[in-house]
Amino acid sequence: MTFNFYTRWARFSYRTTFIAAAATYGIVVYKAYRARAQARSRQQGGMLALASDENVQYLAMALVWLFSRQVPLAILPFSIYSIFHVATYTRTNLIPTIQPPQQTAPASGASPSAKPTYKSNPIADTIGKFVKQYYDLSMSAVAGLEILLWFRLLISALMFAKGSWIMIVIYTVFFRARYSQSSFVQGAIAQMTARADAMVANQSTPPAVRQGWETVKGLIRQGADATDVNRYVGGGAGSGGKKAQ
Repeated sequence: MTFNFYTRWARFSYRTTFIAAAATYGIVVYKAYRARAQARSRQQGGMLALASDENVQYLAMALVWLFSRQVPLAILPFSIYSIFHVATYTRTNLIPTIQPPQQTAPASGASPSAKPTYKSNPIADTIGKFVKQYYDLSMSAVAGLEILLWFRLLISALMFAKGSWIMIVIYTVFFRARYSQSSFVQGAIAQMTARADAMVANQSTPPAVRQGWETVKGLIRQGADATDVNRYVGGGAGSGGKKAQ
């Protein structure tokens, strides 16, 4: 039994996934910038500062996937993020609303002015432990998937699939921003580069291949330095930027 990604139901599910993702990130971006506007905080860097916002990047990419040809692999990073978004929202918003925290009785001899303490919710505690335990592992998986997705688009571009060159350019811009802001993406790239270096360093590798690999790395470094948005926005968003909750 095989799953066909291009049936009517599969196409509907694919588009619905990115509609939901775009709506979620759109709400987060709107609320964040509305709060800043109300605080009358000036946006340093203008459009570049806006582009350096992690949530804006994922909003834009969700819209790109929504209106472009299907790439089923693109769903996976958003799906992993959604698990943690739902878990965090459930723990911090739904559970306290459905089951408000209960105040514990003060200890004997406690000061009347002491702050009240509340019982922890076992379900919220379990969700919190899950997020803490699996967050780093999951973000590393997302970084690997985003790298794999870039190679998937590169193969399509080399095969001259319709619209593939536009997609690889757009996704490369997105991925460059991710590399600038995500320590997980940086770590995944470093691991991949180290493995490639080890393979190229093998004595059986022809010198021409070694020289070519060093040339490629040099060109990538130059391109990365030239496209570092943080140079133009005074540091931009940090690598620990918040996702949509």
